[in-house]
Amino acid sequence: MEELQLRKVNTRDPNVVMRLARLGSFHQSRLSFMRILLRRLKAENWRFERTKFEIDARGVGVAVYTAIGPKRSYSLIAFAHDLPPQERSDRVIATAWDATFTLFDGVPEVSDIERLSKNIPVQEAGRVTQSELSVSRANRSARLWYYVVDCLSKGRQPSLQKVQDVGYLMRTTAVYGSGKLGAADREWTCGREEFLAPFQIEMLTVYLIRTFVMDLVEHMAQVRSPKTAVTLDAGLRRRFGIGNSTGLGMAPFLINHPILLNNWIAAREEALARVRSVHRADDEAQSVFHLSLRRAQQNAACWRSDHVIQKNKVATLIRDLDVLSEYVQGGALDRDDPWDCLWSWAESSLSVEGQEQLVSLLFEPYPQLVDELSDCMAADETANMRIDGAMSAGRLAAITREIYDWALEINWDSPDAQARVWYVSEEKLEPRLGERSDGDLNDYEQPLGPGRDVARMYADLASCKAETVAAFLMLYPQHRHAVRRTQVAARFPYAEIRDNTIASDMLPIDLLRAKLSYFGAGHFDPRSDRWVRVNMFQNAPFPNELAQALFDDWAVPELDETNR
Repeated sequence: MEELQLRKVNTRDPNVVMRLARLGSFHQSRLSFMRILLRRLKAENWRFERTKFEIDARGVGVAVYTAIGPKRSYSLIAFAHDLPPQERSDRVIATAWDATFTLFDGVPEVSDIERLSKNIPVQEAGRVTQSELSVSRANRSARLWYYVVDCLSKGRQPSLQKVQDVGYLMRTTAVYGSGKLGAADREWTCGREEFLAPFQIEMLTVYLIRTFVMDLVEHMAQVRSPKTAVTLDAGLRRRFGIGNSTGLGMAPFLINHPILLNNWIAAREEALARVRSVHRADDEAQSVFHLSLRRAQQNAACWRSDHVIQKNKVATLIRDLDVLSEYVQGGALDRDDPWDCLWSWAESSLSVEGQEQLVSLLFEPYPQLVDELSDCMAADETANMRIDGAMSAGRLAAITREIYDWALEINWDSPDAQARVWYVSEEKLEPRLGERSDGDLNDYEQPLGPGRDVARMYADLASCKAETVAAFLMLYPQHRHAVRRTQVAARFPYAEIRDNTIASDMLPIDLLRAKLSYFGAGHFDPRSDRWVRVNMFQNAPFPNELAQALFDDWAVPELDETNR
């Protein structure tokens, strides 16, 4: 690739980026955590070993998969169960699963596996130690599991179309880390190079779970018919990911971690600005972009959802990608500043869904501009949470007007403006979203409506004669969290979602999709406005293929013969 000539292009305005409808249109990209993980595993020549696979004819037993890195090793301990179909549920209140897992810090001894065999299968009812980094569980896809076992046992490959329609043989219903159930706290591992990027423990867990699931389905076919059973063809095998069912438990995370959210978004926006700054697109960059666009078109065409909102989004995306393809085929990339011009065209010609897909596509030709930004996505939030009491009250008022003008314009006395209540369920200690009109939830409300809280703070600030923030908070201590949040947002421009998160028309799935896009999940499929199914690591190389795999070229499937 030719040496790049760059010019200065500014990042996008937070008032544009940090709206729920746009966050709910994000797509996976080179900065997604799954892709960051596999780039590191490949670059550092990690090795993988299956050190135990003791599964009986009923599909019950234990397996251990160890990832061996330059300094440390990690082992997925997988427990397989014989779960009656009537007990299979994606609900967080479930008490039994087809498989349960933990990521062990190191290589387990027999005594470790024995201890964990009594705790991991019961999940919340068990307890783990600092030696365990994550705890997870998964259920089979009833539509696909038995079909694939039957096909392989009879010596034939399953239908590509049927595989594509579902995309996974198991889906996780939780991947817990960061101290859940007694597992190691984030502070225990955050200094390790392999875990500097966010959620790398969870991504490694899911990556190894996918390997176990594929081994298990082939094992069950072999058990059923030892003489005729075959394994999956390598290309078809990669079409399987790991499904994930995610609900409201994930949604408040983005609100509760404003600095971390800022760093995620800021990295993405800096990457976009860098690509837009490229003065000329050489032949190689154009070729990569055209290929990525065609693969994105194919990927969108096989994106299935029964949810009316998502169906409309996918239909819009397909149209947008067709319009984009026609436009760039007309020579749009041959001019000076091609990517900046393309982006300007997209802002007036494509929907928000299409624009955010274009963001991801623009990253693909320029790994040298984008990939290093993954080092900027972690955050030490405690270091930036101290309230600046010496700040003048006038300065606090000014930055509130600048950042929260959208919130100050809302009539917070309107029932629609405060229609929702975020609270925590007593049974599972999981976030929930209730209707304020349905009952008295106010005593249990979580501070997840920052727009309202800052507006209340500003109203008292405007009527107060205090000269400093410290003096104001002496009079109104109930506003400490709103003051802290405002000061954080003044230093970190993408820290605040600039929409009402307790409004009657707020869609929690927008929060879910924003976070899942950073994970790298694909084929976002809402089952309601409050929980979704996605696919993780679909099309990724398996551990035994990683060393020879095309570098980071797996996030969407390769072109079928008809689309080449």
